[in-house]
Amino acid sequence: MKVVALVSGGKDSCYAMMKCIEYGHEIVALANLMPADDSVDELDSFMYQTVGHQIIASYAECMGLPLFRRRIQGSTRHQTLNYKTTPGDEVEDMFVLLNEVKRQIPSITAVSSGAIASDYQRLRVESVCSRLGLVSLAYLWKQDQSMLLHEMITNRIWAITVKVAAIGLVPSKHLGKGIAFLNTHLHKLKELYGINVCGEGGEYETLTLDCPLFGNARIVLDEFQIVLHSPGSIASVGVIHPLAFHLENKETAISLSNNDKTNYSSPEKKGSVFEVQGDCPQRSEATCQSNAERNNLVEVRDDIIYISRTKKDNIFSICCWLQDSCKNSAGSHEDLAIVLKHIESQLIGYGFGWGHVLYIHLYIADMNEFAMVNETYVRFITQEKCPFGVPSRSTIELPLLQASLGKAYIEVLVANDNSKNVLHVQSISSWAPSCIGPYSQATLHKEILHMAGQLGLDPATMTLCNEGPSAELEQALENSEAVANVFNCSISTSTIVFTIYCSANTPLPERLEIQEKQDCFLEEMRLLQLEYGSKCKILYPIFLYVLVPDLPKRASVEVKPILFVPEDTETAVTSVQNPNSSTVANCWGFQHAQWHDSCIQKCVVSGKICAVILSITEDHVAKIGSESLGVNEKDVDHHNSVSKGNMERVSRFCVYLLDKGIMENGFSWEDTMNLRIYFPTNSGIQMETLSLLFKNAMNELAETDQRVEIGKEPIFNIVPVFGSGSSAASMDNIITCELFARKF
Repeated sequence: MKVVALVSGGKDSCYAMMKCIEYGHEIVALANLMPADDSVDELDSFMYQTVGHQIIASYAECMGLPLFRRRIQGSTRHQTLNYKTTPGDEVEDMFVLLNEVKRQIPSITAVSSGAIASDYQRLRVESVCSRLGLVSLAYLWKQDQSMLLHEMITNRIWAITVKVAAIGLVPSKHLGKGIAFLNTHLHKLKELYGINVCGEGGEYETLTLDCPLFGNARIVLDEFQIVLHSPGSIASVGVIHPLAFHLENKETAISLSNNDKTNYSSPEKKGSVFEVQGDCPQRSEATCQSNAERNNLVEVRDDIIYISRTKKDNIFSICCWLQDSCKNSAGSHEDLAIVLKHIESQLIGYGFGWGHVLYIHLYIADMNEFAMVNETYVRFITQEKCPFGVPSRSTIELPLLQASLGKAYIEVLVANDNSKNVLHVQSISSWAPSCIGPYSQATLHKEILHMAGQLGLDPATMTLCNEGPSAELEQALENSEAVANVFNCSISTSTIVFTIYCSANTPLPERLEIQEKQDCFLEEMRLLQLEYGSKCKILYPIFLYVLVPDLPKRASVEVKPILFVPEDTETAVTSVQNPNSSTVANCWGFQHAQWHDSCIQKCVVSGKICAVILSITEDHVAKIGSESLGVNEKDVDHHNSVSKGNMERVSRFCVYLLDKGIMENGFSWEDTMNLRIYFPTNSGIQMETLSLLFKNAMNELAETDQRVEIGKEPIFNIVPVFGSGSSAASMDNIITCELFARKF
C-alpha cells in the first residue's frame, strides 16, 4: 500500500515507517501537526508530540518526500477513551490534514503511526482513518518496549531526548543525549521505578536527527536551550528549544520502498513542505442509513422466519434463520438483511439495541459472497450504535441450503447492561490480526471473555500461513494468545471451551495433525506459564471440532475460544472429562450406565460456569435404542440410526444427560446462555423434524419437572454442519450438543 506517515519527529514514528517498508509498503508522504505559535515548544495535548517541531520541516528534504503540516487549532474536548467526532477537538485537525493529503495524493490508502501502548492515541488515529477510508498501520503496537528500543538502536536510528519528565531523568544531565547512550540507564530506571523504556508513559520524548530513511541528509543540532517547567521537583520536567541547526548532505540516497519511488508532479514535489489550512468540520461526515434504505428489504412471510431464545434475563442468546431462502433473494446478503432486521426488531422489543450485543455468530451459505455479506452487516451494526464497543464475531460457511434453510443464519449473545470491556484494534500491526470494521477481537463481560474466531493470519501482512493447516492452527493459537494477554490471561490456562472449525477442504491426515499441534501447543504454553511463575489456576478446556464447507479467506481452520477471567484469583475451577456418575430422576426411565460418561465433557467453575459438550455417535444411538426398547444391542438396526423413532429416543437421551450435567453441578436450565445442537446434513434427517423432536423432549421434561419452564420459542438452535465431534479424528457424531450455563 502507498502510505502517508504521521511524524512527530520521535523515534517511534520513524521506526514505524521502517517497519512499513519492511512489510512491503511504500512511504509516499509525511504528515505533521504543529503548534499554532512557532515560539511554543509544547502543547497541553493528549495526542501530539510537538517538542522540536521547528526542525520537522527538514524531514521533507532529508527523505525526499512531500511533507504536509497543519497548525493545531483544536484542544482536548472529547476525553473518553472511544473517540466520537467532536467539533473543536484536536483530533479534527488530524482529519483535516489527512483529508488534504488524500485529496492531493489519491493513491494513498494507509496511514502509519508510532503507537506502542496508548489506546487513547490508537483509537483516535483509527477513527480518522475509518472516516477517510484509510487503513491504519501500527507495526509497533503491543511490542515489547525493551525489544523495540534495542531494535531502534541496532537499526541506526539516531534520536536524542528533547523532553524528560520522570524520576531519575535530570534535564541538565539527560536532555540532548542519544537513545543508545541512555539505554542502560533507562532499563535501570525500569527496574527501580517501573518506567516505560520507550517513554510510553510520557517519561521522555525524542527527536530523530538521522536514520536509514534519511537518504539525502542528516540533521545536525548546533545550538539549543534547555527550558525547565518544574525545577526542583522530584521529577523535573525539561524540554529542548532548538536555536540553530543545519543539514549535512549524504553522498548516496536510499530507496524508500522495495519498488521504484513514485514521481509526483506538483504539488507532490519531493522535498516540498505544504501547510494545510481550512476549518475543522462542524459535524460528523458519517452518513446514517436512511429509513427508506433500511426498509427497502424483501418482505417475507412470518411463518418462514424462525426464532430461538434462551430464558436467562440478564444475558441470553437470540437466533434467527429462514426456513427457505426467499424466492426473490439475490444471495446471502439479502437473506442476511432480512434476518438482521428481524433480530433488530426483537432487540428493540426487549428494550435493547445492537450496543447490548456481546457476540455474533454469522453463518452464511456461500463464502464467495462474504464481501457483499459484510457490506450488509455494517449497514446494521455500526460503531455509532455501539458506543461501548462493537460485538466480537465469528463467520462460518454452513451447508444451509442442504438443510433447506435460507442463505444466512444469525446468533447473537445479548447482555442487559453496558459493563462489557471490548478490545477493538483496527490497525494492522505485528500484534494480532486487525479487525477493520464493526467487529472486535474480544469482549469481556462478567468474567467471560468471548473471543472472535481466529484464523492463521500473519498479523503484519494479514495473509494466511502458507505452510499447511497445522501451521495455520499454530498461528491462530498465537493470535488468540496475544488477544488473551491483553486481558492478563492465557488460552492455555483460562479457556473453558475451544471450538475448532475445520474446512472440509482439509484432508483427514492434515486434520489429525491439527489436533496434535493444538495439544502440543497448549501443553508447551502451560509449562511456560508455570516457568514464569504464573499464579493462575489452570483450567483444562473441553473441545469441540466442527467440520464445515468453508471458512473466510479459504482458511483450513478457525479457532474460537471462550475464556474465564476471574475477578477473584482464588475462584475454584474444575475440569471434568469423565464426570462421576450419579442418578437423576427422569421421565423416560433412563438409568445411568458406564458408557454414558464417554458421551460427555464438562468444564465447571464452581458456582459460576457450567459448560457441557455432549457427543452422540452411531454406536451410542444403538445403545440408546437397546436401553429404551429393552432389547440386545445386536438386535438394533445400525443402518437406520437416524430413523425418526431412533432420533426421538436420542433427543430425549440428550436432554436427560444435559439436565443431569447441569443439575448435579448446581445449575438449572434458567442459567443457560446458549444451547447449540449440531447435526450432519448427510444424515438424512430434516432440521425441522429434529427441532420438533428436541422441543417435544424439552416439553416432556417440563411437564414432569417443575424446575424447567418452557417459553414460546425453543431455547436451543439447530446448526447444520458436515460433521462434529470431540476430536479431529472423529467428527462423525450423529448429534453434538454444546451448552453454556452461567450464574451471576
